[in-house]
Amino acid sequence: MARSDWWKKAVIYQIYPKSFKDSNGDGYGDLQGVVSKLDYLKDLGVDALWLSPIYLSPQVDNGYDISDYRKVDPIFGNNQDLETLISEAHKRSIKIIMDMVANDTSDQSIWFKESRKSKDNYFSDFYIWRDPKPDGSEPNNMGSNFGGSAWTFEPMRDQYYLHYYSKEQPDLNWENTKVRQAVYDMMRYWKAHGVDGWRMDIITSISKDQSFPDNPNPHGIKFVVANQNNGPRLHEFIQEMNQEVLTPFDMMSVGESPDAKSEDARNFVDPVRKELDMIFTFEHMHVDRVPGSVNGRWAIQPIDVVQLKRILANWQNTLRDHGWNALYFENHDRARTPSRWGNDKKYRYESATAFATVLHGLQGTPFIYQGEEIGMTNPKFQLSDYEDIELKTNYKKLVEQEKTINSEDFLRAANKISRDNARTPMQWNGSKNAGFSETKPWFKLNPNYTEINVQRDLDSEKSVFNYFKSLIDLRHNNLLLTEGKFKLLLPNHPQIFAYLRYSQEKTWLIIANLSDHQVDNNLSNEYSYGKILLHNYRNKITFNKLNPYEAAIIEITVK
Repeated sequence: MARSDWWKKAVIYQIYPKSFKDSNGDGYGDLQGVVSKLDYLKDLGVDALWLSPIYLSPQVDNGYDISDYRKVDPIFGNNQDLETLISEAHKRSIKIIMDMVANDTSDQSIWFKESRKSKDNYFSDFYIWRDPKPDGSEPNNMGSNFGGSAWTFEPMRDQYYLHYYSKEQPDLNWENTKVRQAVYDMMRYWKAHGVDGWRMDIITSISKDQSFPDNPNPHGIKFVVANQNNGPRLHEFIQEMNQEVLTPFDMMSVGESPDAKSEDARNFVDPVRKELDMIFTFEHMHVDRVPGSVNGRWAIQPIDVVQLKRILANWQNTLRDHGWNALYFENHDRARTPSRWGNDKKYRYESATAFATVLHGLQGTPFIYQGEEIGMTNPKFQLSDYEDIELKTNYKKLVEQEKTINSEDFLRAANKISRDNARTPMQWNGSKNAGFSETKPWFKLNPNYTEINVQRDLDSEKSVFNYFKSLIDLRHNNLLLTEGKFKLLLPNHPQIFAYLRYSQEKTWLIIANLSDHQVDNNLSNEYSYGKILLHNYRNKITFNKLNPYEAAIIEITVK
C-alpha cells in the first residue's frame, strides 16, 4: 500500500513526560498532565507529539530501561490514560509518536529474568551471551557508554552478557528471529491503540559483529567505547521491520543514528530502500567538542559556526531528492541552545529565536523540545544536583579513575552539555514549583523559573513562543520551505549563517548572526530585500549590519 508523508509538512514536539506536567501531585509529570496541555500545544501549531518512554521501567536510565513494552509505568498513569491522550490528541489533529527502545531492555524484563537462568530455555538467546576468556575476564575490551566494561558476568549461566549502556540494560540479540518478531508484535500492539509512528532509540546499534573483536585502543585504556553502530545486518533488520510493520500499518519512523554522516543517511532514508523516513544524526551536535579527545563529549570548546553550516548544508544537499532531514538542536539528550551556543543572559530571546530560524528554514521536519519554545536555559547546577546516570558514571571514570579531566572542567562541561540540562521540570508560571506540580518535583527546578516561564513569555513583547508559532505558520503555509531548493551563502563567515530557499517563482533569504556582537552583512550588496516574513528585532528595517543574534526570513530578488 502507498504510505502517507504527512511528516514532511509537520512540526513535531518532543515531550519528556516525567518533567512536563504533574496532574496528581506526586512530583512526577504524567500522561494526564500532557492531556491538560494539549490546547497549549495546539495553539503553538505542532502536528505531532513524540513521547519519551512511558513504559514500565525501574527508571535506572529515566525510562530507557524497559521492563514491559506493553504497560505504562504507574508514575505516568496507566494504559487507559495513554488511550485518552491519543484520543484527545487526535481530536485536535495531533498525532502521537512513541519512543521505541529496541536495542536493549531492563534487566527486570521477564525476557532477561528467564534468559539469565539457563542456556536452554525459550528466552536463552534473547540476549547476547559470551563465555569468559580463559582467565575469567570479559570477552573483549568493549566499554559501556556509561563507564566500565560493556560486559557483566552472570553466575547462573557462567557467562557474560553485553550492555552498551548500564549493566541494568542488557542488549537484545537481533540475530534471533524470535526477538525481532517480539519487537514487531509490540509495534503492532501500539498501532492497534492508535499510535501514529516511532522514534527509534539507537536503532543503528541493533546489529553487532558477532565475532566481537577488541576495539582499537590508541589511548591504552582498559575499556574502549567504539564500533557500536552500523553492524553487518543492520539494513536487513530495518528493511524487515519496514516490511512487517512500518509500511503495512503506515507508521512514520525516525531513527537515532549517532555516527551517521549524510552519505550513510541515504542508505536509511532513501524511499527506494524502504527503511526509515528520517534519522537523527549527532554530527552537527559535535561542533563544540574537541575532536579526538579521550574525554569525549566532556571536552568542550566554543561553537564552530563554520563547521555547523558545513554539516547542515551537506545534509541538505546530500539528501535532496534522496530522503528527508530530521531537524533538531534540542532534545532530552541535548542541552538548552541559548546556554550552549548562544547568550542566555543578555540575548536569551535573540539567541533562542536566531538558532530556531536557521533550523526551521531548512528542508526537513523540525523537532521542538519542550521548553525550547519559551527559551528555557541550562540551570548551572552543582555536580551534586545532577541525576543523570551518564554524567555520574562518566565523572567516576574520567575524573576519579582515569584522571584525564579535573572536577572543575568536568562541571564546566556539564553546565554546558549535560543531558540533565534539558530534564528540569517545564516552567509553566512563576508560582511555587513553576506550575509543574503541587509538590516538590522529582528533579530540581531551574532557579530562573520566575523569570522564564510560559505565562510570562506569552505576555512578553519578546515572546519566544509567538516567534516559534510564526515559524510553524510559515512552514504550514509555504511550500517553499518543504519543496524549495537550498543554497548556502557565506560558507566561511565565522558568525553569519545565511542561505537561500528558492523555486522558479520566488526566493527567500534566511539569515542569522550567531554571535553576541554586531557584524557587517555583505549580502546587502547582492540582493534587494523585499517583504520581511519574520524578524526577531522589532522596528529594525536595515540589514547592512546585523545586531547580536539578529535573524530574519526575507523575500528577495537578485540585484
